[in-house]
Amino acid sequence: MFKEYQTAKELVGPLMLVDQVTDVKYYELVEIRLSNGEVRRGRVLEANGDQALVQLFEGSSGINLKESKIRFLGKSIEVGVSPDILGRVFDGMGRPRDNGAPIIPEKSLDINGAPINPYARDYPSEFIQTGISAIDGLNTLVRGQKLPIFSASGLPHSQLAAQIARQAKVLGSSQKFAVVFGAMGITFEEADYFISDFRTTGAIERAVLFMNLANDPAIERISTPRMALTVAEYLAYDLDMHVLVILTDMTNYAEALREISVARKEVPGRRGYPGYLYTDLATIYERAGRIKGRKGSITQIPILTMPEDDKTHPIPDLTGYITEGQIILSRELYRKGVMPPIDVLPSLSRLKDKGIGKGKTREDHADTMNQLFAAYARGKEAKDLAVILGEAALSDIDKKFAHFADEFERRYVSQGENEDRSITETLELGWELLSLIPRSELKRIRDEYIEKYLPKQKEA
Repeated sequence: MFKEYQTAKELVGPLMLVDQVTDVKYYELVEIRLSNGEVRRGRVLEANGDQALVQLFEGSSGINLKESKIRFLGKSIEVGVSPDILGRVFDGMGRPRDNGAPIIPEKSLDINGAPINPYARDYPSEFIQTGISAIDGLNTLVRGQKLPIFSASGLPHSQLAAQIARQAKVLGSSQKFAVVFGAMGITFEEADYFISDFRTTGAIERAVLFMNLANDPAIERISTPRMALTVAEYLAYDLDMHVLVILTDMTNYAEALREISVARKEVPGRRGYPGYLYTDLATIYERAGRIKGRKGSITQIPILTMPEDDKTHPIPDLTGYITEGQIILSRELYRKGVMPPIDVLPSLSRLKDKGIGKGKTREDHADTMNQLFAAYARGKEAKDLAVILGEAALSDIDKKFAHFADEFERRYVSQGENEDRSITETLELGWELLSLIPRSELKRIRDEYIEKYLPKQKEA
């Protein structure tokens, strides 16, 4: 039986100070029983001598300090797991949100996870097909990678996330593929969109969803990504599945972290975020990867909205340091009607070279990727020049590259929300577009690949 305390001393925002406690541990789970019988939960943020600072998950409104009874449960937050979690929707604390029966767990796991020995990590090297050309062809996602999407307010990152979750697959593998989706601080409409999209397309059968809504306690946002990643680790390392974890929106997570930091009266860092923001984000992002001797893997796509469209803001800035590249959505492309509005030039997948080529995608992938990048960059420069000097100032070659840039955005980057392109279709589309420019300009592709793949009837 756990000892009960009635020694709550102070309440500030989501934090409660409890006096005269013994044997309390960091991150230990806490139950607070109110005078009306309601039970709220929290966890220990700090233990100092006989005092404990408790972070409340459901907020502090209506709590009478003198009449509240506090119990320390001797364990941290855990999530119960079993194969039955696939196809289910939970809230940010792991409680069923889909009106289904509670999970009967095979075991309970600490949501903070266990640190992975860096020596035990295996290098990411297998291609994951998302069905989206701008990612598969130019910024390839590799199994075990963490590749964030940098978006901005009003851009269709929710639709992109749902499309990736529906379409993602590991080619040529007999192992099962699962998606774990963690949403933090989203609106009811967004949550309804994700859930209905997963159900109508059948993707829910291989997915686990954790939904923390905007009107849920902000503090729950701290546990949501950790719940999702703990379930992903179970699916990957116990059930030998390839798992794709999509986390949206990491900006809402960081805001919740800042709220707690302010309540604790900590010295703020950049833009008021806590100085340990980098370390905290790393505890989430670094849970992606492959482990030697294990068949399963965790690939992670965190999504964040950049405040004021600023790439130098602490959240995208620190995320870029920890992760292996970024996919950037462009407001300019969105205004042009390009969907998804992926800006391929500043986007980057640092591991793309490891997941492409013969036996993985196709032998010509690396060459065509480099040529498409170069041609699009030159086409954009030609279009910028035409804005300043007029189209008459462009050479015939520049006009062809400018036309290529327009067609590239219209046909390659832009694709339907339900259009699932195979990597072969993406590569063939790239060759079709490259046939718009003179063969003499294809300087980044080996001659044998040009002979083999360039559409003969369209050669310039």
